Amino acid sequence: TLSLKLSPIGIFQSTKKLFLSERAGQGQTLEFIRKNAANGLSVANLVAGLSSVLCSLNRQYHHSCWLLLVGFLLDLADGAVARQLDACSALGAKLDDFADFTTFGLATALLLQPQGILDGLLAIAYVMAVFARLCFFSSGIPFTYRGLPCPYASSLLAGTFLLTGGNVTLLRVTAIVMILFMVDQGFYPHDKVLESQLWKKLVYAGGVAAVLFAPPAVASIYCLAWSMSYIIFPFAIWSCKA
Repeated sequence: TLSLKLSPIGIFQSTKKLFLSERAGQGQTLEFIRKNAANGLSVANLVAGLSSVLCSLNRQYHHSCWLLLVGFLLDLADGAVARQLDACSALGAKLDDFADFTTFGLATALLLQPQGILDGLLAIAYVMAVFARLCFFSSGIPFTYRGLPCPYASSLLAGTFLLTGGNVTLLRVTAIVMILFMVDQGFYPHDKVLESQLWKKLVYAGGVAAVLFAPPAVASIYCLAWSMSYIIFPFAIWSCKA
């Protein structure tokens, strides 16, 4: 037995088994990454939303807005990654919806700074609009949303807060308008920013650069323009065929 193990054949067989086991391990790792890359982005979005909630509770609203814009970019990326890697799943959809509700519902509503009954009701109405939009509105039409996607409403509110220095009155009026857009069940296209024309990918890259490296005023103007163009001209500009 000892001579067999030390023979060239034994060494070759041991090396072959080791090589095959390493390849199998690498294949399993790559498959795990493929299946969970989009889920990782959804978890990052969830963490950004929870962090935004904590910042708002500590009255650090500018940090909260920045985290909401980060969540906006992460949300646009996770769907694209899931589709490109063919890793869409029921678990991923539930995780994405929970992250969206946390970031674009709860965390965004706290920007309204509710201090009385009416303010509290407005915040609750905003959260419930996001909840209804995520749970009950299905267009039944491929590549089409029903009701304004809540990430764009959140991006608009965060940009408005940063640009106006936290003007609560204007922010609450904007929130009311966004509620109406989310619940009116109008049709909006899947923008597929990272899966269609080059100029949309450049817009996304510009958003990443603005949020991560530009001054808050520049980031807010950029995200405001981006969100408003989608809200006002959804099919004319952001349709997959535009």
